[in-house]
Amino acid sequence: MDIRGSICALATPFTADGALDLEAFGRLVDHQLAGGTQAVVVAGSTGEAHMLEHDEYERLLAFALERVAGRVPVIAGTGEAGTAKTVALTRRARALGADAALVVAPYYVRPTQEGLRRHFLEVAERGGLPVILYNVPARTACDLLPETTAALREHPAIVGIKEARADAERIRATAELARPDFVYLSGDDGTAGQAMLAGAAGTVSVVANLVPQAFRALCDAATAGDAAGTARRHAALEPLVQALNCAPNPIAVKAGLPLLGLGTATPRLPLVALEDPAALARLREALATLASLARAA
Repeated sequence: MDIRGSICALATPFTADGALDLEAFGRLVDHQLAGGTQAVVVAGSTGEAHMLEHDEYERLLAFALERVAGRVPVIAGTGEAGTAKTVALTRRARALGADAALVVAPYYVRPTQEGLRRHFLEVAERGGLPVILYNVPARTACDLLPETTAALREHPAIVGIKEARADAERIRATAELARPDFVYLSGDDGTAGQAMLAGAAGTVSVVANLVPQAFRALCDAATAGDAAGTARRHAALEPLVQALNCAPNPIAVKAGLPLLGLGTATPRLPLVALEDPAALARLREALATLASLARAA
């Protein structure tokens, strides 16, 4: 299993009345594979994991595994606020055939570093899947510190980290932890190029839902150490990245799905669809510009 490069955190399409839309999800998966995406995350935060019922989670993951058919790794989001629930969901993802588990730091409960250490070790010991740590303090209200990550990477089942803190110091500190058996993945589209030039092996991306080919090109340039090429590709993507920052993820990226025939813009409560006309116009313009650039290439 090689988890690196352009990795899409898949959105979960719903029908207009809020039901799971597997037909649209299939089109989204196909869009990723055709665009060169190198792995996919199912039922992460972009996929509205916490709005899915248990049977929906299983149907979504099973569908993705069947559609992908082994062409790229399928990573299941299995993080919960409690350790026992996280272990149970990780085991279920393993039974369904997932290649790895993306395990977010427990949200809301604000564990200590010792609590985080013991949580992730328990999941690694009992979950049955390779574990990718996921640190996103803006959403979890806790920060998995590099020194804790350094200790956790010694467990053979803990194979990497998705680090979504975008400051230069954290990028540097996390890059120093990378080694052949422990991968560093960026979790922030805006600084993805910077992180990969610094040593990240890839990026778990939101924007890739809409423009997988363009994001793959950024990852290829950055992981090859091509600073000039990375800068050009980042500049081309930046208007779309900024357009998606107009609302909490995944509201804005879901607004882009119908523009590409990949599903409705409908999220589940407490999220609501993007309705701001100016924000929608920026999103349409950014997508149109990238489409024009792709045709001209």
